[in-house]
Amino acid sequence: MKNIVSRQIVLAKRPHGNAQCSDFDIVSTALPAPAEGQVVIRNSLISLDPYQRNLMGNAASELPPIDIGQAMPGPAVGVVQVSRNDKFAVGDTVVSWSGWQEYALSNGDDLQKIDASAAPLSTALGVLGHTGLTAWVGLNKFLEPKPGGTFVVTAAAGSVGSIVAQLAKLQGQHVVGIAGGPDKVRYLKEELGLDDAVDYKAPDFCEKLARALPDGLDTLFDNVGGSMFEALMPHFNMKAQIVICGTIAQYGFPGAAEGPNRLPELLKAFLYRFVEIRSFALPDHFDSMPAFLAEVTPLVAQGKIKYSEHFVDGFDTIPYAFLKLFDGRNTGKLIARVASAESAGQ
Repeated sequence: MKNIVSRQIVLAKRPHGNAQCSDFDIVSTALPAPAEGQVVIRNSLISLDPYQRNLMGNAASELPPIDIGQAMPGPAVGVVQVSRNDKFAVGDTVVSWSGWQEYALSNGDDLQKIDASAAPLSTALGVLGHTGLTAWVGLNKFLEPKPGGTFVVTAAAGSVGSIVAQLAKLQGQHVVGIAGGPDKVRYLKEELGLDDAVDYKAPDFCEKLARALPDGLDTLFDNVGGSMFEALMPHFNMKAQIVICGTIAQYGFPGAAEGPNRLPELLKAFLYRFVEIRSFALPDHFDSMPAFLAEVTPLVAQGKIKYSEHFVDGFDTIPYAFLKLFDGRNTGKLIARVASAESAGQ
């Protein structure tokens, strides 16, 4: 095998506050020849996700940061180029956790074969991948929604929020989504069929939120945290159930939040309204992937679960595109196309 030179996007320095393009470097690395049991993958689609800001360090997270000079880890779709592993053949399309690099070595433990004819390959990074699984696990393993209750989703136009909102709607919930901007609100109501949606960027957000929740909320799937969570606290009903899936509003700011201390109010809700708050880490639930796919794949095929994808083209665009996740410019699952599936298979 001739030497393969792979470009990687690596962490150049730890950000302070929001991530910047200057926090990344693009480097070229010669790929070692695969050892027995290993495969070489050429990536064609690379996932960009908010949690990757936590991996950069100086974040409101207890996840251990990656090292300076390390390529950003994360899911990618690619094609096996060389195989010394009996479980994988050259030309197999796989999902790996190889991250932000053009080529990768794997011993096969992190690989999942996907059928390129069953669904668009990109869905393996979104609605039928880790983001869809996140929505499914949070709803089905950590919540028991009240029949016909009011179910609120923050970042509801995002890759996780849009899926959990639709799943909750299919379960008979009255679903209210929160998103930024009139276009996203319109998408949630007209495309996804939510019962109501509220624009958190509107100057009268709190008033609109109160009108959307006249009977309070029974269930909250929160992807945002920060001031968004505080705005929802007055609407918690008795025995409200809450899952904290993410705190994207706080990822770049690990210190204490500015403004009034709302902790006493939250503690009062625990004591007098019996509010329950839970959280989870997706790696603890990868064994749920078969059950998730068995339920959700037919729903996607039947059009009962709709999804939105935001593509950017070119490996070099990844650092710039990543910033879209934190300023409201992105809707749905953000994916970088770094090679066509056909060229990746060559």
